[in-house]
Amino acid sequence: MLIKKAYQFRIYPTNEQKRQIAKTIGCSRFVFNHFLAKWNDTYKQTEKGLTYNACSAQLPKLKKQLSWLKEVDSIALQSSLKNLSDAFSRFFKKQNKVPRFKSKKHTVQSYTTKQINGNIAMEGNKIKLPKLGLVRFARSREVEGRILSTTIRRNPSGKYFISILAETDVQPLEKTASAIGIDLGITDFAILSDGQKKGNHRFTAKMEKKLKREQRKLSRRALCAKNNGINLLDAKNYQKQKRVVARLHEQVMNQRDDFLNKLSTDIIQNHDVICIEDLNTKGMLRNHKLAKSISDVSWSSFVSKLTYKAKWYGKKIVKISRWFPSSQLCSACGHYDGKKSLDIREWTCPACHTHHDRDVNASKNILAEGLRIHASA
Repeated sequence: MLIKKAYQFRIYPTNEQKRQIAKTIGCSRFVFNHFLAKWNDTYKQTEKGLTYNACSAQLPKLKKQLSWLKEVDSIALQSSLKNLSDAFSRFFKKQNKVPRFKSKKHTVQSYTTKQINGNIAMEGNKIKLPKLGLVRFARSREVEGRILSTTIRRNPSGKYFISILAETDVQPLEKTASAIGIDLGITDFAILSDGQKKGNHRFTAKMEKKLKREQRKLSRRALCAKNNGINLLDAKNYQKQKRVVARLHEQVMNQRDDFLNKLSTDIIQNHDVICIEDLNTKGMLRNHKLAKSISDVSWSSFVSKLTYKAKWYGKKIVKISRWFPSSQLCSACGHYDGKKSLDIREWTCPACHTHHDRDVNASKNILAEGLRIHASA
């Protein structure tokens, strides 16, 4: 099956290449904002927006007026227009909010360029990119398939990354004739119906003390700059400390992402049918006592990884209704024992006298319900 797969690598541009990246990001942002303003004005006057083709036709004229737009990758500017058009398309389909103007203060700055006539190529530990030439990168693995596009990104930590989108052929994994139920939690991240418990590493909580200390430093430097009448963008000490805080957040994000990728891959490789609850994470985040813990475990990201990997490798994800009483049913006899408070972690079924671990019992019920839904589908 042909799929689009992204490969991410860290790149190490020279100072001149960094300046060119910054210039391309700035020009792409300018083009996006310029045509977004035109789009909004046109809609106010005619009650009809513009189109990608209409904006694209005006871009050469804009380049003649502003010669500095010619100094950057032209495909990146076209991609910026395509992103604007796609944003409006999703807005009219009610998939996202109305497009907003891009800010140079945003935490992540990036631009996208496409593969045309071999302008993107990998040569040893360097990658050839339009207007940048050969850029050194950490080639941790091979890119399989045909390269479609690349996105160059500058993180708040000051590090540079490249995401390579490639069209590659993925073969389904061998069938294992195994099914598993997964109950997601906070004390343990995932409880499997075979009795395994995958611990919650609490990545943010472990880094919290250090984060608080560095964030207090950042606040003091912001106050110092304000008292001295210095703009935060020009306050060097503030910007240095801002990168320190960003690196800590990035470290937490990388740890969490690595854990979720390894766990989701392991589950996909060893099971054909994966049954999981359709959790209302957004609603659960309204609980201020649990919001921080729920954000740290990142259930949504885990389910997303399971879903696309299952699609790639020919496995099946079955989602159970969030209203299914998985914790209240006895997995041995099916007896409904009424709603139980969260502090009850173990209980004994009054009908068959089977003693249950609350979470393992829930995962077994999720598996049984998932297999029922899968059989009737």
